[in-house]
Amino acid sequence: MTALVFICRRLALLLLVLALVSILTFAIVNVLPGDVATAVLGDTSTPDQVQSVRIAMGLDQPLLVRYLHWIEGVLRGDFGASLQYGRPIGPMLLGRLENSAILGLITLAIGAPLAVGFGLVAALRPGGWLDRVISGFSVGTHALPEYVIGLVAILAFSIWWPLLPGSSLMDPSENPLHRPEALVLPVGVLVLGMLAVIGQLTRASAIGVLASAYIRTAVLKGVPYWRVVLRHALPNLLPPAIAEIGMYFGYVIGGLVVVETLFSYAGVGQMMTNAVAYRDVPTIQAAVLVVAAAYGVGNLLADVVALLTNPRLRT
Repeated sequence: MTALVFICRRLALLLLVLALVSILTFAIVNVLPGDVATAVLGDTSTPDQVQSVRIAMGLDQPLLVRYLHWIEGVLRGDFGASLQYGRPIGPMLLGRLENSAILGLITLAIGAPLAVGFGLVAALRPGGWLDRVISGFSVGTHALPEYVIGLVAILAFSIWWPLLPGSSLMDPSENPLHRPEALVLPVGVLVLGMLAVIGQLTRASAIGVLASAYIRTAVLKGVPYWRVVLRHALPNLLPPAIAEIGMYFGYVIGGLVVVETLFSYAGVGQMMTNAVAYRDVPTIQAAVLVVAAAYGVGNLLADVVALLTNPRLRT
């Protein structure tokens, strides 16, 4: 199977997954208890007002008809209007997505090299003191929930030592790069999680690669050990790490509900939290679909990079 065929199949699978996600998301948010029209108008609304809003929102139509109407608009780039703000969802979601993408790219640029480097260093001497320190740190940070690490970071660096702002509160249309100090704590929390997951995965892969026969042969031939590690071992342990990094990018884009809410960061995660609290069904549907697309695209890009870095995968 050539690389082109593989990529085409992954694209087809991504479209299928997005279609299934759209169906499940639409079904779930529309069968939740409670009435959307009542949530929009409030408990003091009259039955006539509720019925008028239901008709205006198309809630009186069958579920299948509503789904087809919604997905037709999505294919045209129209996600509908937010019930909370009364504005088109597309521009709002695009701004939030840009903010989450900035946060994700900074996290990957810092965390990916550190995680791979720590995992490789730990694997050079398995069981050594450096391996125990790195592995213990990784297990400890992975065991703690992100909101705990975030609260400790706010307590330490914003209250005890007021060096950094404890909140990344800003207007969604504002570029986060204009306030780099507000990105330090959110990025730090995400990088710690990345070090724990990808660092341990890299360590496990590196131990297996370094114990293989061709590595021992290269060492016995007198090739310097650093060259063996960088030129022979590293290309073979990168594909699983790259795949995990691709997964993590999707997580950074859409799964940061805790981190973005904790630091009041104007991203997709915070947008989803506000939409759920307000029962803003169109916004929830659009945000979940974008999150699923981010996961899929992240995995696809990781597979493409793995194909480029490991020629054996191309065949």
